[in-house]
Amino acid sequence: MRKWVGLVALLVAEAMNLLDATIVQVAAPVIHADLGGPTADIQWFSAAYTLPFAALLITGGRLGDIYGRRRLFRIGVVGFVLASTACALATQSGVLIGARAVQGLTAAAIIPQTIGLIRSAFSGPELPKALGLIGPVMGLAGISGPLLGGVITEAASWRVVFLVNVPLGLAVLALAHLLPESRAPRRPTLDLAGTALLTTGSALLVFPILQSRDWFLLPIGLAVLGGCVLQQRRTGGRLIELSLFRRSGFGAALVTSALFFAVMTGLTLVVVLHEQLTLHHSVLRASLVLLPWSAASGIAAWCAGQWLIQRFGSRLMYVGLGLLLVGLVGTRLWLVPALGVCGVGVGLFTTAFFTEALHRVQPQETGSAAGLLNAVQQFGGTLGVAVLGTVFLHHPATPQRAFLVAIAVIAVTVGTAHVMRSPRSPQFAPGSPERARTAR
Repeated sequence: MRKWVGLVALLVAEAMNLLDATIVQVAAPVIHADLGGPTADIQWFSAAYTLPFAALLITGGRLGDIYGRRRLFRIGVVGFVLASTACALATQSGVLIGARAVQGLTAAAIIPQTIGLIRSAFSGPELPKALGLIGPVMGLAGISGPLLGGVITEAASWRVVFLVNVPLGLAVLALAHLLPESRAPRRPTLDLAGTALLTTGSALLVFPILQSRDWFLLPIGLAVLGGCVLQQRRTGGRLIELSLFRRSGFGAALVTSALFFAVMTGLTLVVVLHEQLTLHHSVLRASLVLLPWSAASGIAAWCAGQWLIQRFGSRLMYVGLGLLLVGLVGTRLWLVPALGVCGVGVGLFTTAFFTEALHRVQPQETGSAAGLLNAVQQFGGTLGVAVLGTVFLHHPATPQRAFLVAIAVIAVTVGTAHVMRSPRSPQFAPGSPERARTAR
């Protein structure tokens, strides 16, 4: 019973991370109107969180492997609560963006520990049941985030949006002691040089896109990331388990994750900006427009995990991407129902994608694989905010240009998903524990 109660702490922490991202997206235009600053700050309210989160996720997983996952989980939650309080008290955009970066850093210490702690607390038939709870909880958080952001901002203040994390974080800390401590069976080495190269290269890629200037930084960022790859090969993969890339389709899975979550995260920001900046609707109205997307995504993910994956396997990825394309095309006719169709596509794709991406990963590689997938997901989300947000802000009269870019990216994602599962990618066996794995 203790471990099931402890599992609640992990699930709440996962939900808290997603809530923080979605709530802030809805409140961002109101925050900007209150604090002032350049228009690009609206994108930085999200990117300042996701960029350090993405860049440091793998290092956060390594620190948990070395010093103990429960210990680092609790340290991260304390830091997240303090950073959230600093966000609520910010009086300038620059201060808020800095506090958001600290939030992302502490979240990178929290999230990579989740799967490792679940695997150490549960075994046998209990393990897929525990992992299977992540999907519905994240779906509920995805539904609640935009609505809570609108209601709280409208009824109280955008500052309360950040203070929501304080009681949630305290509740997580109160329950976390019920989880057993765990470390990696073989203690890895911390790779500070690899972390610095990955963080610097990622920042150099995102910064010019968000600012729409200093484009010379893009090739420098690519060169730094290339140096990170070479450094990992030379050191034998101290930051990233290189054996993962010998698994059929895992590299294509990373590209697929980056492209898909770039679209998903960028589109939600574009919809919010369109509702508030172009149509001049209230923040509550903007959050309600996103509700069909979030609700449909959560329901579809649950149905996929319970029934559809067992019947259709990884082919469900194509169905999800197809529905997302149909929904994006339909936004020209009727925005809200079309967003609901998009949500169904998102829910079907994510469940099938993470099941396919993780089912061939070995136990020693689990932490690195989960951390790498989450990191690429967050980095893709940061690029999506940068690219789609910038396209919209340059043409704020209509979101259709941003939607066309998203359609092009999804079309490419269909191809990378095909490479990911074929020609050698087997279907996962019916009833296998991997079928129950879901991720954010």
